[in-house]
Amino acid sequence: MQTLLEMSGVSVTFDGFRAINNLSIAVGEPELRAVIGPNGAGKTTFMDIVTGKTRPDSGRVVFGERQVDLLKMSESQIARAGIGRKFQKPTVFDEQSVRDNLAMALKNRRGPLSVLMWKAGERDRARIEALAEEIGLLARLEDRAGDLSHGQKQWLEIGMLLAQDPRLLLVDEPAAGMTPAEREHTTDLLKRAAQTRAVMVIEHDMEFIRRLDCRVTVLHEGSVLAEGSLDHVTKNQQVIDVYLGR
Repeated sequence: MQTLLEMSGVSVTFDGFRAINNLSIAVGEPELRAVIGPNGAGKTTFMDIVTGKTRPDSGRVVFGERQVDLLKMSESQIARAGIGRKFQKPTVFDEQSVRDNLAMALKNRRGPLSVLMWKAGERDRARIEALAEEIGLLARLEDRAGDLSHGQKQWLEIGMLLAQDPRLLLVDEPAAGMTPAEREHTTDLLKRAAQTRAVMVIEHDMEFIRRLDCRVTVLHEGSVLAEGSLDHVTKNQQVIDVYLGR
């Protein structure tokens, strides 16, 4: 497994508060990784740095075989380089059908005009249907996205990110607000996605993380406190003291 994303010695301070403190983390390709930690541990800031939303004060962040420097790129350049991010609240086009949402997300349809002028060819239609099947929404393709359940909207948004074929997918608290059946489907979806790319999941739900069955990174006060299997990190006394014991 080759390293896809490498962050080393990264620090960032907001108004005197050090949100990320000399953080070093590496993710392979393909890999499924869970990131846990108490509120304020730096989980969201970590994602913000990787996607170009926040610029660190120091350190380096490189991506891919060519070790592209993400700190020199804009948010849109980083997205085009193959990093996709799913926020906690799903952002889908409610008034459009599931099919249209996936069509709009397909790679290389980035100009607003080309989206309006574009008609799906046979290959694109097949890709949309394959994506819909993968996320479990094949039967809902013609339905309005706004009519989907909360969990189904989350799957649609994951499908929209997969349509852009990212090499690294960052997913923020996907299990929040889902039914047990939806959570199970989400676990399967993320595990399948991670067979061909890197997927990093920020989550508080330990049961969900256990089902992901992957390497876990524990953040605390902006740096890595522990790393390993869920069983390994949950037996770590420092992790128990700062996170699990609460």
